[in-house]
Amino acid sequence: MGTIPRFSRPGQFDRYCKLVLEHEAIDYLRKMDSLRDRHISLSILPQKEMDKLSTVDRYPSDSHVFTSHGCDLPIENELVADAFAALTEQEQSILILHCVLGMSDGKIGEIMELSRYAIQRRRRKALDELRNKLAALMPKGG
Repeated sequence: MGTIPRFSRPGQFDRYCKLVLEHEAIDYLRKMDSLRDRHISLSILPQKEMDKLSTVDRYPSDSHVFTSHGCDLPIENELVADAFAALTEQEQSILILHCVLGMSDGKIGEIMELSRYAIQRRRRKALDELRNKLAALMPKGG
């Protein structure tokens, strides 16, 4: 901190205070301009950017969880969950192992003690059943 200036003439201290305040105001306005240039109004952000800034609370009760071989598959859409629940437990397991864990038909066959071809047939059948059930529930053209 510098030394305190001495003011010998009347009005000199008054002028000094006004000058300091004037320069503080200039600094403040420059800072505000800088912030305005860097900040973007939320009203002009596209929806894709807004989605990055927002969060959605997820609760366990909001989804149906299907489990196979220690892997959970939470499904939030009730229609999809109902269609998936209509599959046999073996078909559910095959789809979870294939789609969630990314296992090959041969690997799934080893785990479930079935041939690769049997797994492939059952997986295709399960996917076709799901597709047909969901297509029946979807509105025309949707």
